[in-house]
Amino acid sequence: MIRQALFTGLAAGLLAACAGGGAQAEDTQIAGADAGVLTIEPRALSTRLEAGEPIQLIDVRTPEEFAEGHLEGAVNIPLDTFDPAALPDPEGGQRVLYCRSDRRSGIAADRLSEATGRNAVHLEGGILAWEAAGLPVQRN
Repeated sequence: MIRQALFTGLAAGLLAACAGGGAQAEDTQIAGADAGVLTIEPRALSTRLEAGEPIQLIDVRTPEEFAEGHLEGAVNIPLDTFDPAALPDPEGGQRVLYCRSDRRSGIAADRLSEATGRNAVHLEGGILAWEAAGLPVQRN
């Protein structure tokens, strides 16, 4: 009896999640990738930055890649030295990690989520998707 009630509750929850459009939250444009790791689309991130939301951008590419072009205001913390415990304070804002395509930032987001026990956000498609959307890149 208890097992059937649990199964029914689980099934209802799964159906509600599917009916609700999955893990993407329409108002925030942040989608769930893995447990604890979320992605944000380039245009949604751009809109939030333009609105002045406090977002800390962390580029996990190499210093050479960073110098070739990065999002304005981003700090460069390469994945090979990425330590969630040593990250600068986001000062009440949200952190968004990114890299070239989103593979390395996904790894960094996993590490950050595991270390903090909270969701971590990274840019869907990385800086390649950002540029493909026609969004500005700061070049040194």
